[in-house]
Amino acid sequence: MSERGKKTGGPIELNLGGVFKGIGNLLDLVSKMTEEGKEEYSRTGEIKGLGDKAKGVYGFSVKVGLGGKPVIEEFGNIQATEDGTVVAEAREPLVDVLDEGDHLMVIAELPGVKEDDINLKVKEDVLELTAETKDRKYSKELLLPCPVDDSTMDSSYRNGILEIKLAKKK
Repeated sequence: MSERGKKTGGPIELNLGGVFKGIGNLLDLVSKMTEEGKEEYSRTGEIKGLGDKAKGVYGFSVKVGLGGKPVIEEFGNIQATEDGTVVAEAREPLVDVLDEGDHLMVIAELPGVKEDDINLKVKEDVLELTAETKDRKYSKELLLPCPVDDSTMDSSYRNGILEIKLAKKK
């Protein structure tokens, strides 16, 4: 584990139904993070046994937000629905949105794609991010905390990390 309490890698040893139930110990995790002074913990893994046609990737990130309130974000292509757990075609990337005063900074993890594979659309306070290669597909519709001016969008992509700068509407 690193200094910030971030841990990644290795298969998650849960069945599909247990993936979502396995997060039940989050209060203990946040408590432990607070005691150890860590700000973030994340875990990713692959679910095996889905056959050749589907690959399940699931992960979550827990951060201590304002006032010690835990902020939990799930990512991957395994999703809980009313009909049960499904493996979607596209993965949902891990995304952070930072309010930097006059603009928002959106940071997304998109490993395994090239900058030309990434498509971004912005309308008012919604950012739609998609990326597709032969082997990987990402998709996320993100509700931003405020409307932004889409004409000011500036982005950069390096080493699997996409940074998007969006000016707030005045």
